[in-house]
Amino acid sequence: MHFLPAEIIKAKRNGESLSYEDINEFILGYARGHIPDYQMSALLMAIFFKGMTTEETLALTKAMLHSGEVVDFSTVPGFKVDKHSTGGVGDKTSLILGPIVAAAGVPVPMISGRGLGHTGGTLDKLESIPGFNTQKSLPEFIELVRKHLICFIGQTKEICPADKKIYALRDVTATVESLPLICASIMSKKLAEGIDGLVLDVKYGSGAFMKTSAQAEELALNLMSIARGYGKKVTSLLTNMDQPLGRYAGNSLEVEECVAIMKNEKFIGPGGYDLYEDTRELSLQLSAHMLLLAGVGRDEKESYKMASDILTSGKAMAKFEELCQIHGGNLAALPKPKHKVDVTTEHEGHVHGFHTESIGVAGIIIHAGRAQTTGIIAPTAGIEFHVKVGDAVKPGDRIFTLHGDDKDLLQSAVPLLKSAINISLPKITKPSLILKILK
Repeated sequence: MHFLPAEIIKAKRNGESLSYEDINEFILGYARGHIPDYQMSALLMAIFFKGMTTEETLALTKAMLHSGEVVDFSTVPGFKVDKHSTGGVGDKTSLILGPIVAAAGVPVPMISGRGLGHTGGTLDKLESIPGFNTQKSLPEFIELVRKHLICFIGQTKEICPADKKIYALRDVTATVESLPLICASIMSKKLAEGIDGLVLDVKYGSGAFMKTSAQAEELALNLMSIARGYGKKVTSLLTNMDQPLGRYAGNSLEVEECVAIMKNEKFIGPGGYDLYEDTRELSLQLSAHMLLLAGVGRDEKESYKMASDILTSGKAMAKFEELCQIHGGNLAALPKPKHKVDVTTEHEGHVHGFHTESIGVAGIIIHAGRAQTTGIIAPTAGIEFHVKVGDAVKPGDRIFTLHGDDKDLLQSAVPLLKSAINISLPKITKPSLILKILK
């Protein structure tokens, strides 16, 4: 080794800029096992506090990208497009938009992640379906996308191995919410997919890593800059995560919600509206922009109509069933939770807001998410949401229902959920789901 890792850590700790050579050697050294976790953790914390320049972030992305292979989709005709979300509570749109876009004839290769911090992971949701295998080799991945236009896999040992190790370490070292680390992690994986276009769902609010819309926009613009630097088409949607998305958060329950939406079902809550509506709408909006990037539809309106028609016609559900089949998943055997515990309110008034991150932490308590990388997910554990911001409530009304197989564990999360909602007398306007679209 031609450099001392401690010197690199010290330089970043002191706010100095690192060269591409230093970053590349550190990242490759960690990926190959020459640099231990404790030194990588120290560098991550230094980056968290001192940040990185644009040049350093690009260097970090490049080092992660070239720590492994880039998928070659030259044998797959058509414009390959994917979506990435920065994560939130109840964020499940990939399970709907992937089938919609693939049913429109556009290839959708998805290298997805597991739960990180208080947010859920697409792979955890899919693997709650008995038998669903996301561990495909790259040749299998390419062939399945060629034949079926869709496939979901986790990071293989060939794809960004440095990011795979760092991603897990960030989760347990409280270094998730770092702009350069987020950008490099997201874009190294997406560039390694071999896609032509990317739609970004960048979330802001109490349940997002970016707490304000300004922070979310800064992240979106940074991600878009990296994507365009590599010649990719890209669009970003800034979306609200000041309340959970949809009816459920929790793996098998979120699959259940997505299946219901793809079967055109509704679930009318106490507020008199469909609790699936925000999941459905965001999935359609993201699908429309994916189709638009791929040249399907002349404008947003036409692409949205195509996506909506595919969803309502049952074609998206048929493609999801096909997806389950090629991955070995038995959707009919989706597990159901054995117990439920209701959480009610003692207050009268209107829902003014949620501390959505606390709801995500409650999910970790009941094992719907992981507290550490070795944590085991309970597939049926989750939280049901009965009200949204702006809804009127009175004492005794259900606000949440905890679901799972361990009733004592469910009970232990009740106090946190009771404190995760803000109720006051004045009525407020319901927040917009999508704040802004960046192109």
